[in-house]
Amino acid sequence: MKDQTENNQKNLKLESNEEIRLQKYLSECGIASRRKCEEYILEKKVKVNGKIVEKLGVKINPTKDCVEFEGKKVEQEDKKIYILLNKPIGYVTTVKDQFKRNTVMDLIKKEKRLVPVGRLDMYTSGALILTNDGEFVYRVTHPKHEIEKTYNVTLKGIIKKEEIEKLKNGIEIDGYKTKPAKAKILKIDEEKNISRIEITIHEGKNRQIRKMCIAIGKKVLALHRSKIGNISVKDLKVGSYRYLTKEEVKSLY
Repeated sequence: MKDQTENNQKNLKLESNEEIRLQKYLSECGIASRRKCEEYILEKKVKVNGKIVEKLGVKINPTKDCVEFEGKKVEQEDKKIYILLNKPIGYVTTVKDQFKRNTVMDLIKKEKRLVPVGRLDMYTSGALILTNDGEFVYRVTHPKHEIEKTYNVTLKGIIKKEEIEKLKNGIEIDGYKTKPAKAKILKIDEEKNISRIEITIHEGKNRQIRKMCIAIGKKVLALHRSKIGNISVKDLKVGSYRYLTKEEVKSLY
């Protein structure tokens, strides 16, 4: 990532007199996604030059203005970090949890500030990327970039081909129709009355896979995200993590 860092530094020098939106700067510094940073601003957690910012639309000059988040100075990281975690069940995908539950950050013992790229609910396991690169977070999580996420789903009951077709074509949940997805049957166990299927989507609605399955009358017994793009956790032990390669990071851009 050396070349990328040098390019970022060159761009910063070239644009030393230019201003950028506060939420964009916070995101680039690895605080959180742009959307989440907007929430932090509205919650009055951000200061510019010692003054609390109370509304969106504020622009800052990264080379001149002092930005603070929750009382700590915010600075751009020179080194970008990208980690792939095979998340276990029982951990929430957040940096801090108000209910004192285990978070994915408990599994990543790093000094650098990292944030999760998207979310997996507490009872879903599998692929989760953490980074200090705000632009990368935006790139991977925004639906318009259509980054595919693949899930292995265990369902109660025997799934039918016509139900798989409904998942493929899009299905009504929460008042909207999901985008076309890839779906296939992996295994059917009539004795245990369960089905295992694979679903690939590029949206990221809250609990979308579970809701899609409920919409076809099937209860989810287990949910595991096996891949983000072409990056798999197949060879990564549950609860462990590794750094993404330069090529893997590029593949998501």
